[in-house]
Amino acid sequence: MSITFSVFSQQPDPLLAKDIVGQQQWVDSIYSQLTLKEKVGQLFMVRAFSGTKNQNSHKIKKLINDHAIGGIIYSLGNSVSQAKLNNEFQSLSKIPLINGMDAEWGLSMRLDDTFPFPYNVTLGAVKDEKLIEEVGRQMGEHCKRIGVHINFAPDVDININPKNPVIGSRSFGEDKQRVTDLGLAFTRGMQSAGVLACGKHFPGHGDTDTDSHKALPTIPFTRARIDSIELHPFKRLIEGNVASMMIAHLNVPSLENSANTPSSISEKIVTNLLQEELGFNGLVVTDALEMRGVADAGNPGDVDLRAFLAGNDMLLISEDVKLASEKIMQAYNRRIITEARLERSVKKILKAKYLVGLNNYCDINIENLRSDLHTLKNDLLEEKVYENAITLLKNKDSVLPIRDLERSKIAYVKFGDANEEAFVQMLKNYGKVDVIKAQKLDQLSAKLKPYTHVIAGLHKATDTPWKDFKFTDKEKVWLYEIAREKKLILDVFTKPYALNELLTTVNIDAVIASYQNNKVSQEKSAQLIFGALPFRGVLPVTSGSDFPVGTSLKTKSVNRLKYGLPETVGLSSYGLQKVDSLANLVVKDAMAPGLQLLIAKKGKVVYHKTFGHHTYNKKIKVKPTDIYDVASMTKIMATLPMVMKLVDSGAINIDTRLRKLSKELRKSNKDTLTIKQVLSHYGRLKPWIPFYLKTLDSGSGKLLAQYYQRRRSKNFSVKVADDLYLRTDYKDSIVKMVLESGLRNRLEYRYSDLPYYLMKDYIEKAYGEGLDKLVQDNFYKSLGANNTTYNPLQKFNKKLIIPSENDTYFRNQTVHGYVHDMGAAMLDGVGGHAGIFSNANDVAKLMQMYLQGGNYGGKQYLEKATINSFNTCYYCPENNRRGVGFDKPQLGEKGSTCGCVSMDSFGHSGFTGTYTWADPDKEIVYVFLSNRTYPTMANRKLIKTNIRTEIQRAIYESVIE
Repeated sequence: MSITFSVFSQQPDPLLAKDIVGQQQWVDSIYSQLTLKEKVGQLFMVRAFSGTKNQNSHKIKKLINDHAIGGIIYSLGNSVSQAKLNNEFQSLSKIPLINGMDAEWGLSMRLDDTFPFPYNVTLGAVKDEKLIEEVGRQMGEHCKRIGVHINFAPDVDININPKNPVIGSRSFGEDKQRVTDLGLAFTRGMQSAGVLACGKHFPGHGDTDTDSHKALPTIPFTRARIDSIELHPFKRLIEGNVASMMIAHLNVPSLENSANTPSSISEKIVTNLLQEELGFNGLVVTDALEMRGVADAGNPGDVDLRAFLAGNDMLLISEDVKLASEKIMQAYNRRIITEARLERSVKKILKAKYLVGLNNYCDINIENLRSDLHTLKNDLLEEKVYENAITLLKNKDSVLPIRDLERSKIAYVKFGDANEEAFVQMLKNYGKVDVIKAQKLDQLSAKLKPYTHVIAGLHKATDTPWKDFKFTDKEKVWLYEIAREKKLILDVFTKPYALNELLTTVNIDAVIASYQNNKVSQEKSAQLIFGALPFRGVLPVTSGSDFPVGTSLKTKSVNRLKYGLPETVGLSSYGLQKVDSLANLVVKDAMAPGLQLLIAKKGKVVYHKTFGHHTYNKKIKVKPTDIYDVASMTKIMATLPMVMKLVDSGAINIDTRLRKLSKELRKSNKDTLTIKQVLSHYGRLKPWIPFYLKTLDSGSGKLLAQYYQRRRSKNFSVKVADDLYLRTDYKDSIVKMVLESGLRNRLEYRYSDLPYYLMKDYIEKAYGEGLDKLVQDNFYKSLGANNTTYNPLQKFNKKLIIPSENDTYFRNQTVHGYVHDMGAAMLDGVGGHAGIFSNANDVAKLMQMYLQGGNYGGKQYLEKATINSFNTCYYCPENNRRGVGFDKPQLGEKGSTCGCVSMDSFGHSGFTGTYTWADPDKEIVYVFLSNRTYPTMANRKLIKTNIRTEIQRAIYESVIE
């Protein structure tokens, strides 16, 4: 049901339903049946708790039975308990109860198992009002689902005073027009969902440093100032047909000349100003009458009477309903309250009940309630809000986004006492970021000495907006010292007023307001720091002398991978559940001990999960940061990018004949073959050469002493496994054997590793450096692929490396941290065809770079035309699907893919159970990493089931655009 309003006078009635006649008949009929006590009872909205700690249902039931109360305001508890209470309370009530709730940031303001929408201060940083309207709508849908008819929101107080102890993050900000516009958008959204919105706290609670829960705040300003500032949003909300208003407990001398009279019991404010002068015809509700700001103004019952006499329609959280009801009835009988006055308020309440559908009341359905109150739609909106809200306040010398990862050494230092894990993990998705901790400042300074950039995060608990948000004195000293010595990026995950605590931000290079400390804000902020997303937010409040309200620095994205939800790029989360099932099947059916899976679309990683364990002993679970031997994926991750770089330089092209690469090739039987032919596996080369067999005893199969020693020496320096060293000069023998290998008689497609031995040799001689160093310096470091390397034991703890096999035929030990491929192992772990270890996230960066025409992170690595020339099937007419280095889709029904990808797509697989594929047409990158060869490469279940391409099929079946 959507609430609509009919305009019948200059001051439209926001409580009118579409069916005006039906509404009036129902209201009149109900009213005519009520006794005086029941009429008075309708004025009260009492508080109910659904949590076990404060549960007061027995008192509520008595009030329903004895006083016919008009409504319930639900407080702390949980969704299912509240729904059950509602159904029970409604069954007892002669007239359906109108339910209210303080749900300014959603039901989670009161219910601990529901979705928390962003605070108003976060929404206040968003320029796009349609997003705020959508927040209001979704919040309204949640309210409606749980039977809440009036949400006491939006808070449109203009929070001019940063020391305001009760409003703060509940306000959209300090700019009256922004507060007004966002309040209107929120109201439109809320009321479109069939739930009444409520503007509060009239006439304006923003510029005070007193909490009205504890005392009576004074608003000391002139009528002209209040009319211009505090009342501005309320006037506009009235024009926008807001359904209700909540009256604050404030001492406002310029509006009420009776000393210390709270606004909630002031006829001049409630009736004369709000209803007569401003023309508000909706429901007028007091703030809670138990609050000391009004409760100290009189005795229980007397305060309620004064509130009603002042012009309020509903009395919220009376200290004593029985006594208050008696006082009001006495005033009625003494004609202090007229029948017309009572009828006016009661009929407004009944009109509101009709408007929200209580004339046809139905119980709340408990089934699926919790899941309905946290939907995918909510998560998608939350992502959008934070992407648009997080605000860049300072950016000296354009330090953000961080671009030059190759020359940047980045540390993270935590301030505050709340969780920072999601922020740190997301930072590490982009490059190497070290978490630095110390007990003393001099220790911290010493540890930070090698770093070029320091990211300092202020993480304060923001699960409620009233928690402490300030830096400690120690933290401020440390911050100033870091800023003096390093490029400092300060990210504030709490209300931006925290910046008021800093004496200076002169030496701080970049300042970010992230507003709240939760998983989404942390992840989005990290993405903004590295330029995956552009900064868009606008500061809603003045934050220290350096950052006035409205501060907003913009940046552009630099083509790095983003991270988010599948639906944002046209994939179905529900559809991707099949990927989960297939991945679990890999582990269940022992196709591999474990695996990493990553799916990206349109440059956004939307699925990044791990399954299973390092080995079948199930001692260590696979983590996203673990690294796998990617086997032949090395071809397109190391050798091919370096070959393409040489093409870009003009040194070679795909039609260059091998004889031009070296004098040895000039003299070989491969001299006339072209790079295009051999890298397309169409050069008649043998598939592989088992080099290791020549170093084993032909009878026993044991290692020959002439080739291996157990200790490193000058002549035995090639480490092929733990405590096992191959002769240093054997690497040259391998290249010689490839050069001297025969050619197959028949020209046809035949996959071969041998060209990659030759190309590696050529690349290293052309640059005068090893392939392992070349790919690091030219690609991995600047891509932020810090988990990608040859010979991982030189960089990583063994616990982070997935074992490949229990080798019983060559090295006779578990291959763990050493390349599985025997030929690559005999090249000191650095092969052109094998040897790279990586994780899914790093592989995706390289594949995304290819998809983006050679550009990533704002850097052009390769020319787009060059990539396209290698990603071309030149021999398709000869039934050879391969590109130049890249694998391509099959030409028949079965082959390298699911058969559902575009012919422009490309990728590669690896013997150890790995696979990656990129599709320019759908802009999809898919990475599958496993160790199917553990404990033995004889396990071919992964290959026989085609599980890697079946997962690919499931991905394409999940496309919803």
